[in-house]
Amino acid sequence: MDGYTKRVTDSSALRDSLDHPVIDGDGHIIESRFVLPDFLKQVGGSKLVERFDKAFAEARPGGAKSVFWNGHTGALTIDRVTTMLPKLYALRLEEAGVDFATLYATVGFRCQVMPDDEVRQASCRALNMMFADMFADVSDRMTPAAVIPMHTPEEAIEELEFAVNELGLKAAMTCNEVLRPDPEVAKSAPQYADATRSFSPLALDSPYDYDPFWAKCVELKVAPAGHSINYTATHASPTNYVYNRIGLFATSSHAAVRALFISGVTKKFPELNIGFLEGGVWWAVSLYNDLIDFYEKRNVEALLDHHDPAKFDVALAEGLFRDFGNAYLTPERFLAAKEIFTRDGRTAPGIDPDFIDDWRALDIKSAEDIRDLFVDNFYFGCEADDALNYTAFNAKANKFGAKLKAMFSSDLGHWDVVDFGDVLAEAHEQTEKGLMSEEDFRDFVFTNPVRFTTRANPDYFKGTVVEDAVDKLLGVRSDAA
Repeated sequence: MDGYTKRVTDSSALRDSLDHPVIDGDGHIIESRFVLPDFLKQVGGSKLVERFDKAFAEARPGGAKSVFWNGHTGALTIDRVTTMLPKLYALRLEEAGVDFATLYATVGFRCQVMPDDEVRQASCRALNMMFADMFADVSDRMTPAAVIPMHTPEEAIEELEFAVNELGLKAAMTCNEVLRPDPEVAKSAPQYADATRSFSPLALDSPYDYDPFWAKCVELKVAPAGHSINYTATHASPTNYVYNRIGLFATSSHAAVRALFISGVTKKFPELNIGFLEGGVWWAVSLYNDLIDFYEKRNVEALLDHHDPAKFDVALAEGLFRDFGNAYLTPERFLAAKEIFTRDGRTAPGIDPDFIDDWRALDIKSAEDIRDLFVDNFYFGCEADDALNYTAFNAKANKFGAKLKAMFSSDLGHWDVVDFGDVLAEAHEQTEKGLMSEEDFRDFVFTNPVRFTTRANPDYFKGTVVEDAVDKLLGVRSDAA
């Protein structure tokens, strides 16, 4: 075959030694930009192509000069072209030690955050049409995720329905948050709206109710997974890509999971799995343990026991000021300012104010409930070179012996993968060091990626090269969440 010779790699050799498949939870497509106009014209005509080109240039992330070097993988020509040619991509998965991969967009990151409603929605649709067409012949080895615009639940639902019902796609790439302009500025001075954009979550304190979208995901049997590529933040550099990129996905995912969890999304939709990709899992381990620590000290009962202003003893405090005060700290000055200590926001005496219960959307009774609502529904995409992947499986450290649902996510197609043949072998290094067991590694590269998708859609792997192994897994471990 001209231009390609099959290689035996460390990863392909490792795969041969395993008794289970390897499923890549997050490979990437580097889109053929020169083909996309064909589909944009189908969606909105030639003028849409011009509007898209302008919007795409304006949506360039921070570090504009270096961005040209950020999307290419590995050995330039062969690896760069591989991610544009589905048949070659499917063939080369063997080099990576991968049996099956779910692939996510690259151009799609920027399409999702375009402020122009029509261009954003149309470009996502055009990408989805292109993906469905180009990857149809390799569906046994890989499947593309639909790009879902998320500025409103209505547009998200519309595109998800089209992608699943019309195009036959079965995975979805969502956003972790949306950049919105300040509503007052957008109303009174729209010319400055783009300069006032800030992050808005898809749950807590969002201007929209996204519950109908999560319900639609359940209905259509889709497990949504989000990346974030927004470089607009309080600590963003216009010149340095590395400064912006380190911690980017982890930070946005941390905020997204906090909002979704505290808002009770996993409580309302217990059958819904949600993925957070490219940020690793260490931040989720921290968040999981933090939530339990905070609940133990800030549940309603604990607050009323230890922090209720109604229990403040004014007489005792007055006596202490009298005995231990000075010319500045006198009992009289304390009594004049006692409201600082006794004010509690109650609208009526003896009635606990609603605002003290930050867990009200969850209706939980114990810290163990947090474990169940967190661990069962959230999945975390981890790149092979992330040195902290093992923390997901550290049951000795994680509260209640939890193991979080970390998934092998190669990031094939992007700059951090310099050799297709390294990714699986690099991920296995933590097992070789004794940080993960072989069972943990199996869960990482097979069981968890399977559970993520098949909880919603038991037929996700039907017709693929891993169908039999998945059926065996689900048959033996039918309690898989």
